[in-house]
Amino acid sequence: MSVSLGTQVTYLLLIALPIACVSWTVTHEEVFRELREYCTRCSVEGSTLPRRKFFYIFTCEYCFSHYVTVVFLLITHFHLLFPDWRGTLMAFFSLPYVANLYMGLFAQTKLEAKKDRVSAKVIQEELEIKQLEKECKAIDREEREREQQRVRPAA
Repeated sequence: MSVSLGTQVTYLLLIALPIACVSWTVTHEEVFRELREYCTRCSVEGSTLPRRKFFYIFTCEYCFSHYVTVVFLLITHFHLLFPDWRGTLMAFFSLPYVANLYMGLFAQTKLEAKKDRVSAKVIQEELEIKQLEKECKAIDREEREREQQRVRPAA
């Protein structure tokens, strides 16, 4: 059974989405922070090279996406361009590439959103500072006026 190239590309783009989601979640999100910190420690302090590399897999979204891809290839039996092992090999390298494009876009989007939140907070704090400065100037002015009123009657 032959699948059209357009359908294969659609599958490629769609299957890469959950690969990106799982890879990003495990390697970046708070829910897996403790596991990631443990893996980071083991990847740095591991006694053997294979142990360090094994634990590094769980800290790198690019590396981890290849292992997630293997699972998705086993589940979906997706092939790209060829209906045999060559198609599986093509899919194995194409899916993480597309997944990492998605993760890069997501990271950029998160960064922009964070930058917007920080900018909004800075603007809010600047407005609060300006308001406090106005209040301080008003208090200073009132104190000067009271001081002048106390000095005038004595003269």
